[in-house]
Amino acid sequence: MNRNLMGVFEREEDILSVTRACRGRGYEIVDVYSPYPVHGIDRAMGVKPSRITWVCFALGFFGAAAMLAFQIWTSAIDWPANIGGKPLNSVPAFIPVTFESAVLMAGLGTVFVLLLRSRLHPWRKPEMIHPRVTDDRFVLAIRQTDADLDPDMAERLLRDHGALEVREDIGEGFQ
Repeated sequence: MNRNLMGVFEREEDILSVTRACRGRGYEIVDVYSPYPVHGIDRAMGVKPSRITWVCFALGFFGAAAMLAFQIWTSAIDWPANIGGKPLNSVPAFIPVTFESAVLMAGLGTVFVLLLRSRLHPWRKPEMIHPRVTDDRFVLAIRQTDADLDPDMAERLLRDHGALEVREDIGEGFQ
């Protein structure tokens, strides 16, 4: 059985310090919700760098290679036309379209992968973890999965770092 705790904080400094403290104690940090991006929260949570930059690079490379191959195939193999004595597969002429295809494939593909990976789709029902998290509150959601951990100690830790409110949920809880 999981014990899920949610602490609501008023200041950015509080959420950073309590996130570091909870990670140091070994609690599983489910997520940190904030009304704006907090500098350093990813390091405090122990989040690994995103691999989406590599996905973007791979998609851009694929888009460029596919368009370059398509242009060479159409101009030199499928429909060769000798225009003014120019070579049939003149790669410098293909550079602008190849570059634009790389940018298009990288941009659209990355957005698609991001939406897919984040599970953001039109039929997903939004869930508000706390009513004021979009206004002026910060929320830390932690999960205790080890039976040896004391739930009161976790709540005290949240309160010691300035939690305005602490809610507990036993069972499946947060996503």
